[in-house]
Amino acid sequence: MPTPRFAALMFAALTVPGTAFAADYPAGPITVVVPYAAGGLADNIARPVADALGKVLKQSVIVENKGGAGGVVGTGFVARAKPDGYTLLLTLSAISGLPEADRLLGRKPAFQLDQFVPIARVTADPNLLVVSADAPWKSVADLVADSKQHPTALNYGSSGVYGAMHIPMEMFKAASGAQITHVPFSGGGPAMVSLLGGQIQTAASGPANAGNFIKTGKMRALAHWGSQPLPAYPGLPSLKSLGYDAEFVQWSALMAPAQTPPAVIDTLRNAMRAVTADPALKQVFSNLGSPIEYMDAPEFATYWKADAERVVAAVKKIGKVD
Repeated sequence: MPTPRFAALMFAALTVPGTAFAADYPAGPITVVVPYAAGGLADNIARPVADALGKVLKQSVIVENKGGAGGVVGTGFVARAKPDGYTLLLTLSAISGLPEADRLLGRKPAFQLDQFVPIARVTADPNLLVVSADAPWKSVADLVADSKQHPTALNYGSSGVYGAMHIPMEMFKAASGAQITHVPFSGGGPAMVSLLGGQIQTAASGPANAGNFIKTGKMRALAHWGSQPLPAYPGLPSLKSLGYDAEFVQWSALMAPAQTPPAVIDTLRNAMRAVTADPALKQVFSNLGSPIEYMDAPEFATYWKADAERVVAAVKKIGKVD
């Protein structure tokens, strides 16, 4: 479970003053590391955010993809980066389960949650259960029934083991008894390409990743993992409303290495407050079907602590994956 030190650091964000600025920051380009391959959910969120952030901070903000091991490689890289505000992390909710996953696999965790301090949450969306537009399944019940009749025929893709596409699908499989084989990819983008190409049959994708494919008629959403109706997808049922006890919110957030100076964190917090309030950026995310759900560091610190407990519990339930 999240450590006491993690909780302490998260709540420490509450003490960062809301008006302080680092006088000489930023003095050069900032790198935002996305710990997944290009084209996935985190990447689709990071690029417009980085562009807007660069305009506010008047410096180049560069997105760098460091995919691998379901997000572990890039996340570990930022955890070890110099805490000066020039190397940041745009991550997803799956970050919370990765240290526990390492422990399950008998490895020393590549990072701990207390090695990061939150800056801002950007989005928070329930995943969508998607299939290709030419798939025969018109409902979740159709998919579940077919998977049980042909238990080795159907595959689902993810951004990696214990990642933000793996955890919710395993929740769904446990709740429904569906027989669908997991095929991990280096990121959500490659998984979506494989779904369109027919190499896999379904996936649990964030709206920002699958939204354009749904709008252009290349994919179809069967349900979502939320607890409330989704305005962008009127009439789309939740898995819970269909009788499947599976709920998962995939959030995205900007974070910095722990020990980054408070004045630098506060500069970034204020910049992200301006960025997420910008109507142009709001429209970009609305078009993706993933509206901005901004949270400043103090509120997000509390939210993250509680969400991390749920994600770690889900990882433990999945258990060791060979």
